[in-house]
Amino acid sequence: MATLKEFEDSLREHGMHMALALLERLRARDRATRTIKPARRLTGQKMTPDLARAILDLHAATGMTQQEIAFKVGVNQGRVNEVIKHGKWLDDDPHAPEAVARDRAKARMRSDPVAKRPPAPRRASKSAKSAVKRTNTARPPSPQGQLIFGDL
Repeated sequence: MATLKEFEDSLREHGMHMALALLERLRARDRATRTIKPARRLTGQKMTPDLARAILDLHAATGMTQQEIAFKVGVNQGRVNEVIKHGKWLDDDPHAPEAVARDRAKARMRSDPVAKRPPAPRRASKSAKSAVKRTNTARPPSPQGQLIFGDL
């Protein structure tokens, strides 16, 4: 696929000055209307019961979408969905599943040794598996009537 620069060079080579002028007018229009917009969300809000109630109020009182509510209050759309559909974050219970999951995630981020998972059991390496395969080269004939490389 050609780049815009290559396209412009091709127009110049073929003497298409009208197309180049049109391209330049489009660039000037784009530069005039170009703006630098702030980031949609700089930092996320911590979910609290007050914030959850504000989300429910916005949902009930306005026709805003979950994405619009999330942008307005400073959380992601998934949190808004949890509050609206599942009633999460409405109480300040530290033993609620969402609070426990949040605390575990924070502990993992800090590398807290309490939250570390036990190491997974080791699997046999590929070389050990291939050694087992090499020892079992003589296969019994297949009962299905299909040929296997070792049958011949």
